[in-house]
Amino acid sequence: MTEPLFRADAYLREASARVLTSSAEGIVLDRSIYYPTGGGQPGDGGVLEWDGGVTPITTAVKGDGDAIVLIPAEGAALPPVGAELRQVLDWQRRYGHMRVHTALHLLSVVIPLPVSGGSISAQKGRLDFDMPEAPEDKQAVEDALNALIAADHEVTESWITDAELDANPELVKTMSVQPPRGSGHIRLVRIGSGADQIDLQPCGGTHVRRTAEVGPVRLGKVEKKGRQNRRVTLHLLDS
Repeated sequence: MTEPLFRADAYLREASARVLTSSAEGIVLDRSIYYPTGGGQPGDGGVLEWDGGVTPITTAVKGDGDAIVLIPAEGAALPPVGAELRQVLDWQRRYGHMRVHTALHLLSVVIPLPVSGGSISAQKGRLDFDMPEAPEDKQAVEDALNALIAADHEVTESWITDAELDANPELVKTMSVQPPRGSGHIRLVRIGSGADQIDLQPCGGTHVRRTAEVGPVRLGKVEKKGRQNRRVTLHLLDS
């Protein structure tokens, strides 16, 4: 089992850990600041620093059970099992993922249609909507999105049970990816609060604390992806 430190604090850039397993195929630590690939969000990278060497980490993926597997760079030195080390996150890459991920949640607010797919990078992201026709006024969509970002809404989380989610199926916006079940609880990401709440949906990814951290975005072209689907891409303007 790997304790997911990023879950409690997405802004944590460094942390100590102990090596549970170590091979060229992957390294498992007892606690991890690295988010593993999932839900359209890429895994994190960075470096492991230990007494005797440094191991560059290219990405992180989910392993068996609750393990998070860190993928070392090809040919990199490997830390020994049992070693105490320091994890250092590639913060610029992670923070880009956080900003884009939050922006995509807001995009699903200004385009309130079912989401059939999506992906995230450090500079841009996209959502595929069950949308037979493209928006008539793309600039109006972009303006509405940037207004929500500039409003500086707080981004928080809460947890519900599987049964509570079953009783509120409208919380799930994604058609292709369902929230993970079986643990007895599901994480919700909320944007805004009280009367100012603008979005609430299941999500396991990392997000910024406030929407203003996203910064201004621009929408790319709206692409046709099948009879019913339209792909909408957004770009961070400072990337």
